[in-house]
Amino acid sequence: MLGRRYPGQNCSAARTLELVGERWSLLIVRDAMFAGITRFTDFQRSLDIAPNVLAKRLGEFVGAGIFELRPGSGGSRTEYVLTRKGRELQPIIVALTEWGNRWADQDDNPITFEHEGCGGQVALRMECSCCDGQPSPVEVKRGPVGPGEPTSQQKARPG
Repeated sequence: MLGRRYPGQNCSAARTLELVGERWSLLIVRDAMFAGITRFTDFQRSLDIAPNVLAKRLGEFVGAGIFELRPGSGGSRTEYVLTRKGRELQPIIVALTEWGNRWADQDDNPITFEHEGCGGQVALRMECSCCDGQPSPVEVKRGPVGPGEPTSQQKARPG
């Protein structure tokens, strides 16, 4: 959606931004995920987004497999429903919200997330799987090297 590629980078973060890095993208996903919005007019009303921009984003999301089109209940209008791929963006939205609560919230009215089962507060944590969950500095490691990619001796960039 950014309209450009990152050919010199083998970076999952850059490839993800190609799909969801445009200004409206994660807000559309957020509204589907947390507000249950599925209809074009409801997205438009909720976000106050231009219809041509919304149509383009939703079309690209359907093409990328983030949303799927389904007939509405009772044969009504088409609905945009998050796929598993789309639902797995939830940690990204939670992380952005937590960062925003800490660094960008201007009115001390933070958004919180609660577990549906018990009502406990949900937060993301980065912790080591080997060190009893202790947080620590993170070093980037790459998977197998493909053609034209840096060797394991070359410094890996996050992504």
